[in-house]
Amino acid sequence: MRKLLFLLIAAFCFTSCSAKKGTISASKARANNKYIQKRNRESIAAHKDLTSLEYIDRFKTIAIEEMNAYGIPASITLAQGLFESGAGNSDLAKFANNHFGIKCGSTWTGESYYKNDDNENDCFRVYVNPEESFRDHSTFLKKKNYARLFELDKNDYTGWAYGLKACGYATNPKYPQLLINLITKYQLDQYDRPEGEIAKIKREDRVLEEINNKANTPQQDSISKTPPDDKIYTVKQGDTLYSISKRFGITVDDLRELNKLPDNGIRIGQKLVVVK
Repeated sequence: MRKLLFLLIAAFCFTSCSAKKGTISASKARANNKYIQKRNRESIAAHKDLTSLEYIDRFKTIAIEEMNAYGIPASITLAQGLFESGAGNSDLAKFANNHFGIKCGSTWTGESYYKNDDNENDCFRVYVNPEESFRDHSTFLKKKNYARLFELDKNDYTGWAYGLKACGYATNPKYPQLLINLITKYQLDQYDRPEGEIAKIKREDRVLEEINNKANTPQQDSISKTPPDDKIYTVKQGDTLYSISKRFGITVDDLRELNKLPDNGIRIGQKLVVVK
């Protein structure tokens, strides 16, 4: 009897601890989301719902750029963005600039936005702008479990669609066909480009080397490589690009150029290069 009681208590403790691990209270999630929405109120107010064709026209250029850099078919990137963000009209896209439903993960150090998904108040990444989301989509896929996909041709959208599902990107068994249907409907494969054998080998070698280096080196998820600590500043609440420029004696334009910022938007926790 005593042994049974001990096992019941142990099971209860394990369940309680497991439930608490990695969770956030509903009140904290709401407060966090209100802060994100308040900070981004200007861009949110300026948001205009897009049709699928408008979304494609808006983001086809960066999808092609990412394809040329890493080999992910532009058609796949656009189809995923269309599907995951509802053509850029989902709350996650409007409030967090997250177009691919990428969750925070254990190494994400940027801002977060919470919404119910697989679990209550799942944590999603917040980006400065949609383009940053597209770049991080490529970075996110440069993981060991997706490595074999980069050996496919960069116009093999069918292989990528089924490969993403097989590698664990989505749990929906119909995910590959959903992407293929969007690509066919909107002729997204017109943005894909074939590549010669030599170019393909060079791209594969470069990307797979990056993936292997990332797998073998402890690092944090980020959009770009971080310079030495004495040359960077971590954005805090209340900071603006102007106030940071005054603090370090550098112009706003230089700050934007050094950090490849498309505008003056910054986020808490973001690391900025502040020394030329």
